[in-house]
Amino acid sequence: MITSVSGTVARIGVDHAVVEVGGVGLAVLCTPHALANLRTGSPGRLATSLIVREDSLTLYGFADDEERDLFELLQTANGVGPKVARAILAVLSPDEIRRAVSTGDHKTLTRAPGLGPKGAEKNSSSSCATGSARSPRVPRTAFRWRAGRVRPPGVRRSAPASGASASPARTWTAPWTR
Repeated sequence: MITSVSGTVARIGVDHAVVEVGGVGLAVLCTPHALANLRTGSPGRLATSLIVREDSLTLYGFADDEERDLFELLQTANGVGPKVARAILAVLSPDEIRRAVSTGDHKTLTRAPGLGPKGAEKNSSSSCATGSARSPRVPRTAFRWRAGRVRPPGVRRSAPASGASASPARTWTAPWTR
């Protein structure tokens, strides 16, 4: 994990900065507050969080460690990924976010793009407020099953009754309803 980047700021864009570290230019997606503290050609430091996905390694930059820690905490809430967490930090200060989550102020949280009223209500009282891990999820395959498509493991086709249509009937009940 890359927790900070220090070096010469080579370029500043609308939502990112390029920091030269040991001859390598690192593109870092930043919050507006972090970008405001940087100047092209001068040394700079960003607290960072590395997000690893199948198809990308994305480095997010923040003005200080407190902002980075809040970014990582926001992602523990259901439906909040790195893009939404960065959007929340772009609109609200860390103190405003903590106050809104602890008091259940949904209106303040919905000011951030990407977080609607239902998501704000659900997440202000969920694991994000306490800092606990994500709640368990239902496997995606449970929702993909339809006649003629992928069946969950262990589901068998039942034989058609006499006089029934030629296509076999498929039966399946969700494991959480058994």
